[in-house]
Amino acid sequence: MTRVPPTATARPPTVVRAGRLPLTVLGLCSALAALAAVALPFALGSAVDTLITDGRLPGAALLLCAGLIAADVLLDAAVAILGGTTTATLTARLRTTVLDRVVRAEPRHGAAVAAPGDLTTRLTANAAEAAAVPVATATAVATVLLPLGGIAGLFLIDPWTGLALLAGFPLLLLLLRALVRDTSAAAADYQREQALIATRLTEALDGADTVRASHSAARERARVLAPLTALADHGRRTWTVHGRAVGGSAVLLPLLTFLVLGVGGLRLAAGALSVGELLAVSRYAVLAIGIGALTGALTAISRGRAAARRLAPLLALPGLPHRGLTLPPGGPGTLVLRDVDVVRDGRALLRGITLTVPGGTSMAVVGRSGSGKSLLAAVAGRLTDPDAGTVTVDGVPLDGVDPVRLRDEVGYAFARPELPGATVEEAVAFGAGDPGAARLAEALRAAAADGFVALLPDGARTPLEHAPLSGGERQRLGLARAFAHAGRVLILDDATSSLDTVTERRVQRALAAHTGTRTHLVVAHRVSTAAGADAVAWLHEGGLRAVGAHTTLWADPEYRAVFAARPPEAHPPAHDGGHDPGCAPAHSAAEESAYDEPVTPWPAPARPADGGPLTVPEQR
Repeated sequence: MTRVPPTATARPPTVVRAGRLPLTVLGLCSALAALAAVALPFALGSAVDTLITDGRLPGAALLLCAGLIAADVLLDAAVAILGGTTTATLTARLRTTVLDRVVRAEPRHGAAVAAPGDLTTRLTANAAEAAAVPVATATAVATVLLPLGGIAGLFLIDPWTGLALLAGFPLLLLLLRALVRDTSAAAADYQREQALIATRLTEALDGADTVRASHSAARERARVLAPLTALADHGRRTWTVHGRAVGGSAVLLPLLTFLVLGVGGLRLAAGALSVGELLAVSRYAVLAIGIGALTGALTAISRGRAAARRLAPLLALPGLPHRGLTLPPGGPGTLVLRDVDVVRDGRALLRGITLTVPGGTSMAVVGRSGSGKSLLAAVAGRLTDPDAGTVTVDGVPLDGVDPVRLRDEVGYAFARPELPGATVEEAVAFGAGDPGAARLAEALRAAAADGFVALLPDGARTPLEHAPLSGGERQRLGLARAFAHAGRVLILDDATSSLDTVTERRVQRALAAHTGTRTHLVVAHRVSTAAGADAVAWLHEGGLRAVGAHTTLWADPEYRAVFAARPPEAHPPAHDGGHDPGCAPAHSAAEESAYDEPVTPWPAPARPADGGPLTVPEQR
């Protein structure tokens, strides 16, 4: 059955486990600052009453007030600094965790959750918003303590002032509830449209050459920016909700303050309050109606929770399961696929593939477009798992081997390699371990990349941004990286498609140099690549049409038709026993230059009149 990732719940991901200590300290500092702010009005009122009644300067009370003010300021500064650093740390951890889940998951599962552009948005903007929720929550607790302390202070000084304030609280709570509900919905819609624009922009950048060649830049620009109208609508809706909340607060809070002070003035006139207590009431009223300051925190929390829900499916991606098996040391790299099926969206893309690549040999995989070549290459090295059947290397099932250790044993090179790293050297060295300078130099030579790298301003240490690379040069660096980290099996997924004939021959000779010590599985579109392999696996519509030597399969006109769409290339002579099977012998520089000239295609086999077997004529 097809493996699918588990359904993600709407529950936001947890990112606070590793940050409990700083969040605890942050909450404690916020709470202490709130307590200092709550105690200050009482201290001020007492100082005023002492000054009025005793006619002397209350030194102790003034020192207490100064201490409370200083504590409030210092603790607020600590909250600001610690909050910023904690948010940055949690953001980095969350991004690392999400990216780790994506990398460890089977690629098709990650692609099913988010397209590349959408994934970028989730890892950048959404991760930052989600990681801000713990800090916003910790500080929001202190924000709640202030109005609660203000209400408690009003009731302790004079219950009538507290009741006057509570009379308008239901309207304020309704205002905050609407803010949270509407902001969350608007933020989710905004983030969805933002991700759609990022996805389309990524697609346009990846296909920039196609857009330029088809003269469709204007149409592509319109397609990318089409969601901008909806994005603007959701943005306006967000700010409208926020504006209404702020506007309502701006009207309601002064009215509540006026009501509390009016009642306090009446109580002062009646002799129920002293001047100092009225001063404290005025300060507590300001703190009590400060619950409106929660609007900013609630908006941040609402946006963060909406962003967290977008990250939840990525955090729920299952890693590749394994049983802790290891490959036998020094094994030859025998690769066996047995009864392999791969199904996508109900369609069988590979059916009943049974194939053996003996250790230390090379096998080319050929077939028409859509026959399943790249998918077979992915299954062979466990970049994806088959839906049925098994894949083994040296007798060990790949689904039982730790994926991290498997990458040390099975390497890949692709047609369009990505080059992570700041310099050419770092791009080639990119991998699980450091191959060392000597192995890097050897890998560059094997990939025929040493020549153009030596011409760069700083050689292999040239920054990639200062090293304009052609498609073939990028491909050679990708090959060099694969050679630098190659284990017992090396899989080349059309990794020489952009190389000229002479360069491809050099790469083939480098591969042949490891005959007997490394197994090669090569997805091929060129005749010369297929001819250079020990055997050829011919795929047709997801099934294995035939396996055999290239010279034998060439007798079949349908096999020759597989290469018909490629530029004509010379078919090499059969192996004469003096070199690696199918691999071209060493050539002089003059002989290699001859490969740049047009060559005569191999003649079609002639069928005898008596209907006998096909015979391949000699090449002239």
